[in-house]
Amino acid sequence: MNNINWRDYITTDPTTMVGKPIIKGTRITVELIVEKLAYGEPIDEILIDYPHLTREAIFACLHYAADAVRNDIIFDLAA
Repeated sequence: MNNINWRDYITTDPTTMVGKPIIKGTRITVELIVEKLAYGEPIDEILIDYPHLTREAIFACLHYAADAVRNDIIFDLAA
């Protein structure tokens, strides 16, 4: 799963989900998938809940999130 190019699975459209990154062909946001994984939901359970998704699409969401953090988004964590 390391050779997944998230650009093959993720897109944005200002008319869909307010322009948030989504899995192509769906209205499922990257944010939703990453959040589910962060709260411990297993990939297999996500695939049951969203049978039209693929394991590759879920990993593409993680790759997208990693690139977003690496390249663009820095949160000030100082208390």
